[in-house]
Amino acid sequence: MAKLYPVGNPKTLFSPHSSPRTPCRVILSPQLETRTSHWQGSPPVKTVGQNYRALVLLLLTSLLIVAGLGSRLAYIQLVQTQYYRQLADTNRIRLFPQPPERGRIVDRNGVLLAGSQLSHSVFLWPLVQSRQRWQEMIPTLAQYLQIAPEEIEQKLEQAGYRSPFPVRILRNASPQVVIQLEEMSRELPGVMVEAEAIRFYPHGDLAAHVLGYTGEIPQEQLRANPDYRLGDIVGLMGAEELFEPHLRGQWGGRQVEVDAMGEVLRVLGEQAPQPGKTLQLTLDVRLQQVAEQALANRKGAVVAMDPRDGSILAMASYPTFDPNLFSSRITQAQWDALQQQEFPFLNRGLRAYAPASTYKIITTAAGIESGVFPPGTVLQTTAYIQVGGWRFWDWNRAGFGRLNYRQAMAYSSDTFFYQIALGTKVGPLQEWSRRFGLGQPTGIGLKGEALGLVPDVDWKQRHWREPWYVGDTVNMSIGQGFVTATPLQMAIVTAAVANGGWRVRPLLSQQVIPENPVPLRQPVGMSAATLQILQQGLRDVVVYGTGGNANLGPGFPPTAGKTGTAEDPPRRSHAWFVGYAPYDQPELVVVVFLENSGGGGGAQAAPVFREVMRAYFQPES
Repeated sequence: MAKLYPVGNPKTLFSPHSSPRTPCRVILSPQLETRTSHWQGSPPVKTVGQNYRALVLLLLTSLLIVAGLGSRLAYIQLVQTQYYRQLADTNRIRLFPQPPERGRIVDRNGVLLAGSQLSHSVFLWPLVQSRQRWQEMIPTLAQYLQIAPEEIEQKLEQAGYRSPFPVRILRNASPQVVIQLEEMSRELPGVMVEAEAIRFYPHGDLAAHVLGYTGEIPQEQLRANPDYRLGDIVGLMGAEELFEPHLRGQWGGRQVEVDAMGEVLRVLGEQAPQPGKTLQLTLDVRLQQVAEQALANRKGAVVAMDPRDGSILAMASYPTFDPNLFSSRITQAQWDALQQQEFPFLNRGLRAYAPASTYKIITTAAGIESGVFPPGTVLQTTAYIQVGGWRFWDWNRAGFGRLNYRQAMAYSSDTFFYQIALGTKVGPLQEWSRRFGLGQPTGIGLKGEALGLVPDVDWKQRHWREPWYVGDTVNMSIGQGFVTATPLQMAIVTAAVANGGWRVRPLLSQQVIPENPVPLRQPVGMSAATLQILQQGLRDVVVYGTGGNANLGPGFPPTAGKTGTAEDPPRRSHAWFVGYAPYDQPELVVVVFLENSGGGGGAQAAPVFREVMRAYFQPES
């Protein structure tokens, strides 16, 4: 009986029991097969060994598959073990970074100026949710926190959605927000509320321009400082910024195991953060309070400095601001209120203005040291002098008759100093301006410090496309025209007279002195005769001259100083007073500047000087 076998020849017959598409060959007896082959005209087909060949192919294929799977498993287990271990750990092990507590800031007597207080901050853990899931959650979260959704999204984008570190999106959260987020914790996976110390300034806006404030690190600063991470709190102004390395501290953290819901099961490891160091400033809180009160909400600045070593005891500026506003999220209403003031963030102690007659200290030094007008010089003063068709008037419109240096300083005669400038030309004025520190950094290190201006021929040609005129020299001799100086620079000028001729570098801390190219002390280069005339002339200003309001009264030490009234058309004039006390053994220099106050320096600024000096020498009750 014939048997049917599948073969690959398309010309074979089909078995009645096979699939219509399965070819089968009919195998008959050898005789019949021989005949059939003969009939077809083809040689006999060999079938022995075909079953073994299929088996071999099957075995080879199986071996290749097993080898491929084995090599892949070996690669995963041996080469990428660490990667997959970390991937698994992120599902159950999380790192809670712990920021350090920022170092405290205290005044020279240990009174707290800036510290920390406990608050709650809201963090997002990017890797807990997919990017798509975060996008779905952001609108709800923004509504709870009263934050723009774009702001939350931006912070997640900056951190990266696979970041293992939490991202802070809100500081100093209100109790209502904390409670609401705790209640919604199951619906908001990856959202955490953590206790965190924030900056606190117990005296509010006191010394705000000196202390500065803190905030999250800006992107440009983050890119430039690889040691910082997104969301770090850094100093952004004043001493907080200047002494950042000292105040910062070092991060710590906890490694914890969590369950599927993100709840902490156990702490696997912990490294305590190291708090920043305490910073002691040279400021005196009591004197700072008096200086700010004496300004009485008038635009201006008060600088109080020890002339012996440059220590800043007070630096007041108004308008001002409360740095506590920036320890949390500032509201639009708070920001709008700040904008209603005129440049509240501007430290007017570091801004440059025309120094007016306080500059006559420098004109006196230039006149004597030039050799053109020696110490015994006496000049006739008049109502005005005429230069190139222009009249340059004395401030009293009459002159003061014949005066020497001391008398000219006491009465602040303009025409006396006009003549000094005309005789010396502009060179000595420029030289001694720079010797006293004008037109250059003081070395205090605070950002935003103006350099002031010591004008010269090249400067005027570049900025005004004009030559230098004799009238420019005349104006410069009385601190008008193009010359400008900051209240802090004028404190250094005054200190050089008080301390015997030394230009000191102003310091905010004797504990930590930042590196700076400005020396701590350098000689101005005045002769003893010049120094004596300056000291006696400044004393005469208070005794019988324009600065009578700077007298402290019975029981207080004698003072010395100089008034100044700077024109600022079309606005009202500025008022200046610079001085020191005690006259014979100076301990304190005080500079008062009132912006567009109107009136003269003797009437407006000298009383402020008197209040600050009396507070310094008045024993504490």
